[in-house]
Amino acid sequence: MDRHDPTLVDMEIPEQYKYAVIPHVMVDGAAEAITFYAAAFGASEVFRREGADGRIVHAEIRVHRSTLMLGDAHAPFASPAAGGPTAGLHVYVPDVDGLTAQAVAAGAELLSPPTNMPYPARQSMLRDPFGHIWILLSPTT
Repeated sequence: MDRHDPTLVDMEIPEQYKYAVIPHVMVDGAAEAITFYAAAFGASEVFRREGADGRIVHAEIRVHRSTLMLGDAHAPFASPAAGGPTAGLHVYVPDVDGLTAQAVAAGAELLSPPTNMPYPARQSMLRDPFGHIWILLSPTT
């Protein structure tokens, strides 16, 4: 498969992630945040994954037709109250390895090299010079 052919890549990217930079907010009290977003904005919980300690590692909610990822604050995502970034930014791309190298060459700090994850994606994590965390993903089969 030609990973640079956008028509082929689009078929693999989950519909809710296409054409978007998906914010991933880290908060102290993610379960309470989900409850608040449901009451305030009509959000619906899509799924949640909890750690052994019961904290939310990763959850997704839908606000109208938009996806918001969130979880309890943890390194490298400290909460904004603790001086961490306000959000991480998830982007599905055709070539995670190539874009990771490009970002590092431009001055991004590599936090996690491109790695095949247990879910169907190859992922890297970077911090831009302004303190924002970027999570780059390419779908895998």
